[in-house]
Amino acid sequence: MATTEGSEPPRTRRNSNKNILTRIRHGQSTGRAISRGTEISEALLQERDQQAQWHGIPVLLQRLYDSSHLNSDLSQIHSIIKEVSSFLSMEAMSFVTEDRRTAQESTYPNIYTFDLFGGVDLLVEILMRPTLTTQMNVPKMSDDLVKDCLSVLYNCCICMEGVTKSLASRDDFVMYLFTLMSNKKTFLQTATLIEDILGVSKEMIQLEDIPNLPSLVQSFNQQQLANFCRILSVTISEPDMGNDDKHTLLAKNAQQRANPCPSHSEVNQVALLNIPGFIERLCKLATRKVSEASGASSLLLELQDWYTWLDNALVLDALMQMATEDAEQSSTESSDESSLATSPLRHRLPQSMNIVHEIMYKVEVLYVLCALLIGHQRNQVHKMLAEFKLIPGLNNLFDKLIWRKQTSSNVLHGQNQNCGCSPEIAFKIQFLRLLQSFSDHHENKYLLLNAQELNELSAISLKASIPEVDALVNTDRNLICDGKKGLLTRLLSVMKKEPVESSFRFWQARAVESFLRGATSYADQMFLLKRGLLEHILFSIIDSGCKSRDVLQSYFDLLGELMKFNIDAFKRFNKYVNTEEKFQTFMTQINSSLVDSNMLVRCIILSLDRFESQIEDVSVVEVLSECSLLSYMARVENRLTFLFRLVNIINVQTLTQENVSCLNTSLVVLMLARRRDKLPYCLNALREKEYAEKYPGCLLNNFHNLLRFWQRHYLNKDKDSTCLENSSCISFTYWKETVSVLLDSDPTSLCAIASYIDEAYMDLGRDFLEV
Repeated sequence: MATTEGSEPPRTRRNSNKNILTRIRHGQSTGRAISRGTEISEALLQERDQQAQWHGIPVLLQRLYDSSHLNSDLSQIHSIIKEVSSFLSMEAMSFVTEDRRTAQESTYPNIYTFDLFGGVDLLVEILMRPTLTTQMNVPKMSDDLVKDCLSVLYNCCICMEGVTKSLASRDDFVMYLFTLMSNKKTFLQTATLIEDILGVSKEMIQLEDIPNLPSLVQSFNQQQLANFCRILSVTISEPDMGNDDKHTLLAKNAQQRANPCPSHSEVNQVALLNIPGFIERLCKLATRKVSEASGASSLLLELQDWYTWLDNALVLDALMQMATEDAEQSSTESSDESSLATSPLRHRLPQSMNIVHEIMYKVEVLYVLCALLIGHQRNQVHKMLAEFKLIPGLNNLFDKLIWRKQTSSNVLHGQNQNCGCSPEIAFKIQFLRLLQSFSDHHENKYLLLNAQELNELSAISLKASIPEVDALVNTDRNLICDGKKGLLTRLLSVMKKEPVESSFRFWQARAVESFLRGATSYADQMFLLKRGLLEHILFSIIDSGCKSRDVLQSYFDLLGELMKFNIDAFKRFNKYVNTEEKFQTFMTQINSSLVDSNMLVRCIILSLDRFESQIEDVSVVEVLSECSLLSYMARVENRLTFLFRLVNIINVQTLTQENVSCLNTSLVVLMLARRRDKLPYCLNALREKEYAEKYPGCLLNNFHNLLRFWQRHYLNKDKDSTCLENSSCISFTYWKETVSVLLDSDPTSLCAIASYIDEAYMDLGRDFLEV
């Protein structure tokens, strides 16, 4: 069929459209010829627009470019940006509500077209243009124009990661964005865009580089400060390496040697702590009640801002529901204000939204506080958190907000513990992580108790005729919890009621365990034993049917700290595990994953060693003879089996912070054997096991390499060595001596590993770093 004169076949039209796109892409990648669509004539763009389904976006960008000079009419610029924004906003909205699936060109054609034809670069130029001139009397951009520019850029970022990465590479633009945060009217849009940009940035931003950071932060109201914490979270935490190999201790030690200077996140933490009043304001945000959250309801009027601020379907759904129902009410009911004020929606949903709103603020604040607590400035942070009464404040929020009961079955979507999108899940986990970091190896842990509970600890020590620990005596009672229960006791109560499948059980156990970690305190253990914690743990391990390895590991670790050196705990254990069937179930759980349970095994071995030195005590002798767990571990062959397995499941290349405990537990077995002159016996048993398994030299060579790594790793880490000493009640000097004895190169030494490896199988000369 013939075509009309002057027209082209459809095939040629499509090729022509592709030629335009190809020329732009080529120009952007090479820097030659056409690099943005605005360099193409408007006539050609209009001609190709309908066939290519560009919706006039290239033409609008051409007009925007032509009218966006230094002294241009800003109202005209704003009008064009609004028109462009209408094409992009719906694509961005669909992206937010569809769980941010991987963006493709075909999924978001308008945003792709906008970026391809230079829209992103053009908006950056428009925003930054006032900063690039010394000319006076330059027209000032309105707040609405700035907001619309930022919103368009954000819409592009959330749909196309390439746009975000491109903006992240422009340090000048990122720093300029921070200056916009000083304007309350543009703060929200600026904060959301910065958060997305920093999330993909290859290099962590240096907070010190932000112009006038202290005054900027001090100018924020509490609502803005909470939002700013979302940005801070990516500047004070080490980035996730994303590769398991990089998480090995070998790789981390090599990285520390290569980069001995403080990391960017450490420098950023110091910068924050130097801002006057910063920590105090975070503590107030973390502990304020929902009713105190001034201005929380005002944001409900800004629906267009809410969906860009929160990428959470829960909040978005509730906001949209409220807006829809309010609109329907307005059209069908009287306009009488009193009837609207008493409507069910006005009464119910805004309060629910206030709670969610406040919870999401607190998630970000608690994350920042937690990151600071585990940083190098930990002691300084601890002192300030105690001074500003963070713990008593959280205790007062526990029942009403942190672990509040749902009073209605008609709960907002996602507010149950099994829903991954629930803000309450994130809030509870951050709260538990904070408690874990706060209590771990620090004397301030007693701030988690109230006055009555502190008195109870003193009474336990008095009854047992043991001195109170210094940390308890020195606790400032003006800073502890008030009310009928302290925070630790409240946590125990909810922990024992938590369903078996709950995702919180792991974090709850970790938080309670951190209270016990450090130098073993009999009074602390008895305080928890009296509240039924041991029975709860044993039920969870033996009878609950729990299958989660993470939860079981946390319960094993907690049980180890609870029972260590405590004869009463072993009595309670024997009373609960009162049948052979229960005992075998318990041992099966231990043996199913020794990486998870080795800390408990270490506790049992250490406790057995201490009890065997106290045989003049009748009650100890009774427990030694009756407790199935102690009797099992007292058999030498069982301890040797654990030793063999512990050494066999790790090597230098696979050591991580999670499994290095296996190496230390094996060392505990050998240190105790050395005390009793049984070290040669144990080493010979390992040698015989090698030959029985038909791989002579393999196990002992591996153990030799592990101990050489142990020397490099621990002899330069004060905290790690203190932890080893506190957890085992064995001086670190004895740890070092035992490792040196085992690594002795003298072939005649009966305590040296080398003496038990036949020369044909010896492989000790190679540097394990090269293995």
